[in-house]
Amino acid sequence: MKQTLVLAFSFLAFLTNLPSAFSDNAPTPVLDVMNNTVETDRQYYIIPSIRGPPEVFRGRSVKFTTGGDSTVVLTGQNLVIEFVNKPECAESGKWEVILDFKFPVPYVGISAQQRVVSGSFQIQKYRFGVGYKLVFCRDGGETCLNIGRFDAKNGEDGTRLRLDDPDPFDVVFVEAFEDK
Repeated sequence: MKQTLVLAFSFLAFLTNLPSAFSDNAPTPVLDVMNNTVETDRQYYIIPSIRGPPEVFRGRSVKFTTGGDSTVVLTGQNLVIEFVNKPECAESGKWEVILDFKFPVPYVGISAQQRVVSGSFQIQKYRFGVGYKLVFCRDGGETCLNIGRFDAKNGEDGTRLRLDDPDPFDVVFVEAFEDK
């Protein structure tokens, strides 16, 4: 009886203390569409995981910077995202979250003259592990906010990336062998 009880408690302890590798929240390498690891010493296009005619143009390639020594980008890891070739009109290609009272929600931009929210970006798994989503985590905050797409319909050409979207932008990464 004692042996059975000890065995049962040992098994229960094992189940409740499984390594975090079996958890959905455990950091794992981010993979590109070719199933290669996304790395800080390479350039990537961030594109919708489900593409249609409007998404044929890939835009500008980006690079990722982490605070660690490894070149492999992990899910849930704090990142700096930056355009490889910044627009000529911008001082920097670094992505920032901007508070602009002319726009209804905080949005992702570069070379902000407005108020910038301090924090970092992360890549998280999304939709059954097929794609990823981008999130922004404010410094000192415990939660991260989804980044989604928003058409302001205010005469701007294109769509902005915005914070706190209930429908996150479902993305994949394509290695950019040369940025045009």
